[in-house]
Amino acid sequence: MPTTPTYPGVYIEEVPSGVRTIVGVATSITAFVGRALRGPVNESVRIQSFAEFERAFGGLWTESTMSYAVQHYFLNGGTDAIIVRLANGATRAQFNLAPQTGSDNLRLEASSPGGWGNNLRVGVNHATRNPQADDVDRKVFNLLVAEVDPAERVVRSAEIFRNVSIAADSPRYVGKVLEQESALLRVPDPHPAPVPTVRPAAINPNPSEVSPDTPMGPTTTGGDGADLTAAQYEQSEANKTGIFALETADLFNLLCIPPPTRQGDVASSTWAAALAYCKRRRAMLIVDPPSNWRRSSNVTSSTTGVDSLNLRDENAAIYFPRVRMPDPQQENRLEEFVPCGVVAGIFARTDAQRGVWKAPAGQEATLTGVRELSSKLTDGENGQLNPLGVNCLRTFPIIGHVVWGARTLDGADRLASEWKYIPVRRLALFLEETLYRNLQWVVFEPNDEPLWAQIRLNVGAFMQNLFRQGAFQGSSPREAYFVKCDAETTTQNDINLGIVNILVGFAPLKPAEFVIIKIQQMAGRVQT
Repeated sequence: MPTTPTYPGVYIEEVPSGVRTIVGVATSITAFVGRALRGPVNESVRIQSFAEFERAFGGLWTESTMSYAVQHYFLNGGTDAIIVRLANGATRAQFNLAPQTGSDNLRLEASSPGGWGNNLRVGVNHATRNPQADDVDRKVFNLLVAEVDPAERVVRSAEIFRNVSIAADSPRYVGKVLEQESALLRVPDPHPAPVPTVRPAAINPNPSEVSPDTPMGPTTTGGDGADLTAAQYEQSEANKTGIFALETADLFNLLCIPPPTRQGDVASSTWAAALAYCKRRRAMLIVDPPSNWRRSSNVTSSTTGVDSLNLRDENAAIYFPRVRMPDPQQENRLEEFVPCGVVAGIFARTDAQRGVWKAPAGQEATLTGVRELSSKLTDGENGQLNPLGVNCLRTFPIIGHVVWGARTLDGADRLASEWKYIPVRRLALFLEETLYRNLQWVVFEPNDEPLWAQIRLNVGAFMQNLFRQGAFQGSSPREAYFVKCDAETTTQNDINLGIVNILVGFAPLKPAEFVIIKIQQMAGRVQT
């Protein structure tokens, strides 16, 4: 800030440079919505590996197509995912712990709905820090809980909570301790019966461990519920449930919605709701082929084909056919899966290796873990589907299984859309999200030339960095991009209305979709 001189001497002032570094946002955070074995329902949970998914959501489950899609995603190069678990009638396993004296039981329940809670075992002992005083007070106890595998007769995980209290005003109140520290157990809030004032009776002979032989299992078993319906996906945006649970996620770039069952399909209303939501969040929707698409003629059909989906939009892309991969839950026999998880992983891998401006297709876009495709397409069939905006998965000798298409669903030739190609659309979304987040400092700044110069400086530096990385076409910055913010874009009337207009243009790189080689014979010298 300016210094007010009061005495003869030297004063130092720090002058701001006006540089505000713009950092690009992530480009391949993938959201998965569907059924899982365990975990919080209607909440967005961010994970960075399949091991984290196993810990939080139970790993692979034959009834969960989402669990396989997540596995395929990380197998193919994905590194960052957001999981939204949905459930249809799933219930929690519950425990009734009888008091040491009296009749009011302590109710406990599994931390999340699902049949997994039936494998919990609970133990209580009174070997507390001050057993003599606690025997008189009868409020402090030790709680032990373990998740066991009854078939293998092993303990998968165990938790011990020492010196917890039944008193709600205690700093070691059992409800708060379990809520903040336990991954397995909770005290219902509100408690469904009169809150006990006496600690539970000891029910574990060994004060230090819980084993598969511990008799205290759930008094009310939990259930996994039924298959998901459209109602579970399309819940309330106001309540942030269903796909709208992603409202609590700061950022996601790709959305995958595996079908509710292996033989089923996502409802058309769900696709429509998901696409509208993706447009608001500047994300891409990866659409899976319907189960009745067995050959190319099904895709081109006027009744069951791609046009019947009503998803022609620049923020959506569809891939055909489905993939066949080993199923670890079925002795590694080949099973058919939707390709969204594999494709999302390839998006992430391509972004990391080449950048968001590179099409996630070609010889580098190999389908890791895929043994077969449900339909083997020929060049002629590929030539029928590509002009319709359907991206094909192909099998080639030596190369193997690859993604062989990079069009949005708005990329049908007849539409002549400027957002025909996936990398062009994703680069635009990347620029929009980055500039939206990094120009918040502009709000309420004095709207005049000094501000406009700062905006041009910072946005120009960001675009120049992308140009050096090869994100734009052109041999010079002038040919590759421009940033305009001056009296021409922002008039006096705009200033009076509190508006500053920033115009950013870029020359996108478009994939070499068709390579044409011309060969001509050279006529030799003819003696005349």
